[in-house]
Amino acid sequence: MAGWMPFLSNPHQFPSQQFRKACSKDNLLQTYGDKIVRLSTANTYSYKKVDVPLRKYLTEYMQPQDLKTPGNETLYWFGENSHEWDSLFKKYTPPPYKIPEMIEAYSFGAAAAGTGVPFHFHGPGYAEMIYGRKRWFLYPPDKIPDFHPNQTTLQWLIQHYPSLKPEDRPFECTISPGQAIYFPDRWWHATLNIDNSVFISTFHAHK
Repeated sequence: MAGWMPFLSNPHQFPSQQFRKACSKDNLLQTYGDKIVRLSTANTYSYKKVDVPLRKYLTEYMQPQDLKTPGNETLYWFGENSHEWDSLFKKYTPPPYKIPEMIEAYSFGAAAAGTGVPFHFHGPGYAEMIYGRKRWFLYPPDKIPDFHPNQTTLQWLIQHYPSLKPEDRPFECTISPGQAIYFPDRWWHATLNIDNSVFISTFHAHK
């Protein structure tokens, strides 16, 4: 997969209205409010894990990012979804893109405006917005971004991004509801939720 580049789907191409309705805040609270979700710190290495009921996360933890709070003190729900979410995932139709000889796994989450994940990398996949908009910053594997691993994406954007030379700036885009982005293997990327957001990613791994 060397040489692959990120790309965007057409706006409003996905998802199904059935899945979007199932992901509304009211429905998540009513149907899954008592389910336990695992929160991770919003820093590069995500050291801390906290398990809380989804209801508590959506009503108490999910607050706009405070510029003074570092990533290692910000808790974020994304990923580590158990089989208990199968009933929700059955309503989801992923983007019709396949990577040969790879299996897929979903990662689902919700987050407040101003939150995000700082620069990190992993295997290839697709990320899709269900509600809200998300800004993406991407660098190819051989161009390591200049950032502190405990700095939030919002802090990096305000404090560091303006001083970057044009040749040092990342690839950028904003994806909207019903739109997906493909991120290639081992590409550095950071995300920033512009609005309160619900999102799902499809990660690919070798069989």
